[in-house]
Amino acid sequence: MSKLKQTIKIITPDTTISTQDRGLNYGDGFFTTASVINSVVEHWDLHKARLDECVQRLFFPELDLTAIEREVNHAISDTQTGILKIVVTRGAGGRGYGLPDTPSIQVLISTMPAVSHYKNWQQQGANLEISDVKLAHQPLLAGLKTLNRLEQVLIKKQMSSLECDDVVVLDYDNNVIECSAANIFAIKDGQVISPKLDRCGITGVYLSALCDKLAIEFKAIQLDELLAMDAVFMCNSLMGVVPVARIADTQFDIECSKALLTAQFAKESV
Repeated sequence: MSKLKQTIKIITPDTTISTQDRGLNYGDGFFTTASVINSVVEHWDLHKARLDECVQRLFFPELDLTAIEREVNHAISDTQTGILKIVVTRGAGGRGYGLPDTPSIQVLISTMPAVSHYKNWQQQGANLEISDVKLAHQPLLAGLKTLNRLEQVLIKKQMSSLECDDVVVLDYDNNVIECSAANIFAIKDGQVISPKLDRCGITGVYLSALCDKLAIEFKAIQLDELLAMDAVFMCNSLMGVVPVARIADTQFDIECSKALLTAQFAKESV
C-alpha cells in the first residue's frame, strides 16, 4: 500500500474542516483515545497498532506514524495528566460513497482534561443497568473504533433516563458485548472471561493490554451468565479497570472482586 500525502492538523478553537470531509459526511474514518500520564501516552504502541489495523481494514493509505507521533508529543508537551484523542478521516473527495483516487488524509489531534470520577469508580465500583438499545452485527467493522458511533449516541441517550453509572449493552442475539464506552470482562471459578467481539463491539486498547497480563478467554456470554459471575469489571484506556458493584438487581462484593483480580494477576506473573 503506497504512502500518500497527509495533512496533519492540531485541533484548536479556530480549526476548520471542509464541509465535504468524508468523516463528517459518511463517518469515513476512525479514532483512538488515550490516557496521558506524566506527559507520556499510556499504551502508545497499542494505540498505534489500533490505528494501523483501521488503516488496513478500511482501505486507507498508510499513515506516517512517525509524523503523527511527533505531533502527538508536541500536543502533550504541556499535559502532565489528561486525555489524548486522535481522529483520522479520509478527507474530502470521491463521488458520493465512492473512494477518492488520491485521498488527503486528515489527522486531528486534541487533548482534554482527565475524567475525575473514574478514581471513585475504581474504589467504590460502578452501578450498571441493562441497555434497551442493542448492537447490530457487522463483522467487517467489528472490533474497530470507527467514526460511526450513532449506536453509542442512542445508548447514552437512553442511559440518561436511568439511575446508573453505565449500562451493559447486548447484541440482537442477546449476547453481552460491552458497556457504553468500555469493555467488560469477568471472573468465574478462577477463569477470566470476556465477550467475543467478532460481529460487533470495539476491541479496546486497555483490554488488549490486559491480554499480556491475564489469560482471557473470549467467548459468547449471555446476560444470565454474566450475572452469575464471581466478579465483573469494566475497562478502557481512560478508566483503567473498574469493578462492577451492581448490574440491575444483582450485587457484587467489591472487595471480593478486587481480591479475585489481584489473585489472577499474581497467578499469571508466576
